[in-house]
Amino acid sequence: MSLYQRHAVLEIGRPGLSRILSTGVVTGSWGVEMPDITMLILADHDWFRERFAKLDYLQAQTPVDPAALARVWRPLSEKLDVHAYIEEKIFYPQLLQRGTDDPEGETLDAIGDHNDIRDGVRAANACQVGTKEWWAAVGRTREANDDHMGEEEREGLSDFRRHAPVGLREALGRQYRDFMTQHATTKGLLIADRDPEGYVEEFENTAQVKRTDFSLRIGSLKGE
Repeated sequence: MSLYQRHAVLEIGRPGLSRILSTGVVTGSWGVEMPDITMLILADHDWFRERFAKLDYLQAQTPVDPAALARVWRPLSEKLDVHAYIEEKIFYPQLLQRGTDDPEGETLDAIGDHNDIRDGVRAANACQVGTKEWWAAVGRTREANDDHMGEEEREGLSDFRRHAPVGLREALGRQYRDFMTQHATTKGLLIADRDPEGYVEEFENTAQVKRTDFSLRIGSLKGE
């Protein structure tokens, strides 16, 4: 069973839609698949948790195999950064416009968490894999990511799922899915910490025109 297939099936009461399947897409009554960004993000969260659990198993082995650790850590560290990058590009700007609970607070927390995750990834990548210093940095990254995922699932994703139109969630889902497929690594992307307050101010200032066609108008996502 694939990672996406482990999601429970969620019934939703909207005419023309039957349910959200474990593939991370909304499936309509005619079997047409429509990606939902909130479910795709959840699928990535599950993947992160599984990869960190894999590191636990490897750490318990005697002797510990640094090469095996690296095979798990390298794609994990890359995806943590790519995941945060695309969330900041397309999800949180829309949450600021469409959320109704506390989108500003949710976004401030998320960007701060992303900074902590990036800092942990950088610190781990500066250490020799398998050393005490490396494990400490990986642990900080894991703690920051666990805190972030829990908050995001309870707050931002829930807020967006309940208040953003399904068409917007689908449009964002397609963008998200395509971007993650095209970027297995951070190559060509500018990975850098962001000022949470400045980020919120920037996107609130550009959200003056309400869109009814769900066009994202975000331009190219390559390395911006």
